[in-house]
Amino acid sequence: MREHYDIKELNPRKNPYSNRMKKPITININEDTIDYFKAKSAQSGIPYQTLINLYLTDCAENNRELKIAWQ
Repeated sequence: MREHYDIKELNPRKNPYSNRMKKPITININEDTIDYFKAKSAQSGIPYQTLINLYLTDCAENNRELKIAWQ
């Protein structure tokens, strides 16, 4: 076995999935919202966190504008 390895020689390719990597965050979400996505998760068989990510990704990709009205 070698004493020293040059990493660039071992795997010179860039990770093709690096732009799809997820970053763990902490976020406060209303319990009703979590319950909604958990119910959708039970219907679809997709984990609720994945559903939330898909929804937020769709909003970002389609540049959806929020309609905020303070009462």
